Amino acid sequence: MIKKFISVVAAVTFNSFIGLSYAATDRNENEEVAEAEDNETESDADDEEALELPVDSTIAQKDTSDCDEIKDVACLHVPEAMEVSLDSLISAYRKNYLQSDCITDSLGEVLEDSVYIERLKAIPSIMEMNYNNIVKRYIELYTVKKRKQVEYMLGLGKYYFPIFEDVLDSEQMPIELKYLPVIESALNPRAFSRAGASGLWQFMFSTGKMYGLDGNSLVDERRDPFKATHAAAKYLKNLYGIYKDWSLVIAAYNCGPGNVNKAIRRSGGKRDYWAIYPFLPRETRGYVPAFIAATYTMTYFAEHKICPANIQFPLACDTVHTSKRMSLQQIAAILGQDIDVLRNLNPQYRRDIIPGSKEYTVCLPSSAVNGFIEHEDTICNYKKEELCPQRIQVEPASYGRGYYGPSNGRVYRVRQGDTLGSIARRNRVSVAQIKRWNNLRSDRLSIGQKLIVR
Repeated sequence: MIKKFISVVAAVTFNSFIGLSYAATDRNENEEVAEAEDNETESDADDEEALELPVDSTIAQKDTSDCDEIKDVACLHVPEAMEVSLDSLISAYRKNYLQSDCITDSLGEVLEDSVYIERLKAIPSIMEMNYNNIVKRYIELYTVKKRKQVEYMLGLGKYYFPIFEDVLDSEQMPIELKYLPVIESALNPRAFSRAGASGLWQFMFSTGKMYGLDGNSLVDERRDPFKATHAAAKYLKNLYGIYKDWSLVIAAYNCGPGNVNKAIRRSGGKRDYWAIYPFLPRETRGYVPAFIAATYTMTYFAEHKICPANIQFPLACDTVHTSKRMSLQQIAAILGQDIDVLRNLNPQYRRDIIPGSKEYTVCLPSSAVNGFIEHEDTICNYKKEELCPQRIQVEPASYGRGYYGPSNGRVYRVRQGDTLGSIARRNRVSVAQIKRWNNLRSDRLSIGQKLIVR
C-alpha cells in the first residue's frame, strides 16, 4: 500500500555538497566508556561515498598532551566536521549553485569581545550562551577561516533547519539545538566518523538501534533526515531528564553520559559544564564552545558578510510509503527524474535499493508522486534483474560441507549392495578419492545417496 505521508516544501536541492563524506565527532553511548582518546577506531563509509578529503593545514592540531586550551588557542580541538578543506573542491561544485543574493567577503573581521558578548546575549534562548576566549576562537574558526564552508552550510540549512525545527518544537525543546548537526556532520547526511557514527546527527549503530533506526547492508536510517531527527530529539530529551542542564546534555551527546558522569565525580560533584571542563575528554571540551560559536554564526552570518549559497533546483517534496522492492534508478527512469536528486532526497538507501522487506518511505519531488502511485508495478518490473537484482533461493548440494571434488565430476547414486570399494573399482578410482571428493568420514553409505565418482 502506498500513501501520501508528509509534504515538505524545500527551496533547495543539494546535488553536490552532501555527496561529500565529512567526518564528524566520535560518540560512545555506554554508561562507562573509556576516555575518547583511547576509543577511536577506523571505519570506512560506503565505497561510493568514502571520498578522502584534504585536511586544512590552517587548523592542523599539534601535540596537545600538555595543552591549556584557555591560554593556548592552538590546543583547541576542532570538530572533525570542520577539519575538511573545501577550497580545492568549491570550483568543481559551483555549477550546482546559483549566485548568492550578496557577495561573501573573502576575509572575515575579528570583532571586539564586547560585540560578541552583546550579540550572544541577544539570542532568544533558554540555553546558556557563555562567552570566553575558547568560544571566541571557535567563532573565528567559523567566521574567518571557514567562511566558504559556512556559506554552503547556510544554503543546506534552508532545507534541513525547517525539518529540525518542526521536530524540536513538537518535543518542546530549544530550537537552537537545530545547530548541533552543524558541528556533528557539517549538515552532510552521509557523514561517517572515524568511530563509526553516521548521518546528520552522528548516531553510533547501537544507539541508533535503541532509538528505532534500522541498519543493514541496504538501508541506514541514521542517514534519514526525518527519522534521525526524531531519534536525536528523543535522545536529547532523555539526557535532559538526567542532567537538567543543556550544556551538560550537549556534552553527553558528544562523549556519552558515562564520560560526563565521570567528569562530575572528578570535579567533586559539580554539575556545571565549565566546572567539569578540565575533566572531560579533550574533544568534548571544545564541543560546547563550538556549539555556541555555530549558533552565533548561523544567527549573525549577515553581520559578518557571509552569504548563504542558493541551491539551483527549487523542490516541493512529498513522502510516500512502499513495501515493494525497487531501486532509485528504476524510479528515475520511469518517472523521468534526476537520479542524483533522488539519491540526495533519500540518503538512507546505501546502494539505491529499497528492500521491500517491510514498508519504507521514499521522498520524491511532488510532481512525481502521482506518477509513482499510478506506475508502481511498472517501476518494480523495469529492468528488474539489471537495476534491482535479488538473491534466488537454491537447493544446497548433498555432498557435505567442505566438498572440493572435480568440477566436471560424474554423480553416482548408491544402490543396494554397493560399498565404497565396489563403487571405486567400477569407476576406476580409489576409495580415498571418493571419500575426499565427497567429504566422507566413514565407509557407511545410504541407498539413494549421491556421490561424485570422477
